[in-house]
Amino acid sequence: MILPIVAYGSDVLRKKCVEIDNSYSNLDQLIDNMFETMNAASGVGLAAPQINKSIRLFIIDTTPFNDEENPDHVICKKVFINPKIISKSGDSWSFSEGCLSIPEVREDVKRLSEITIEYFDIDFNKHTETFDGLNARVILHEYDHIEGVLFIDKISPLRKRMIKGKLKNISNGVMNANYLIRSFKHKYNVLQFFLSNTTLFLVRDISFSNSLS
Repeated sequence: MILPIVAYGSDVLRKKCVEIDNSYSNLDQLIDNMFETMNAASGVGLAAPQINKSIRLFIIDTTPFNDEENPDHVICKKVFINPKIISKSGDSWSFSEGCLSIPEVREDVKRLSEITIEYFDIDFNKHTETFDGLNARVILHEYDHIEGVLFIDKISPLRKRMIKGKLKNISNGVMNANYLIRSFKHKYNVLQFFLSNTTLFLVRDISFSNSLS
């Protein structure tokens, strides 16, 4: 099932997420839904806060980076539960990042090129692995989400001022995306479906926090 992605401006994107255990209800189905949601939005990663779940869980699939521009890229498709960054190393390098929760905004972000991370897989087997390059970058981006950090927090004050208007619009539900995204506008929930050039707004006067849980 494709889930609505939470847009910039929602409190859940700023919360430090909590750990879960193998008794978490319907975890397998949630992860399946996250992959379906990410793929429908042409993303390479998705964190639980982006589907209104404040838990330490994210997924990645870096298959789209396997192209002529990145001939040495090693595809990484994984589930990370209760992850913990053990170390960061390597060179600092810049790359244009975007976020499904912040449509139409891309900014150059500097990150270190190599990380070692400890995490549990979908069967709650524990792993410690080292990643580099684009895989490390995607993991760090998603890890930031479960810490309540967004990629725009890592750009210069000047760039932040330049995109201030866009961010305000997104937080008010004014945006363009080709996937299902949910945002606040006043006290209402706004579900936006973008099909070709037609936008359909479904507004419900209900609690946002209850709509996905």
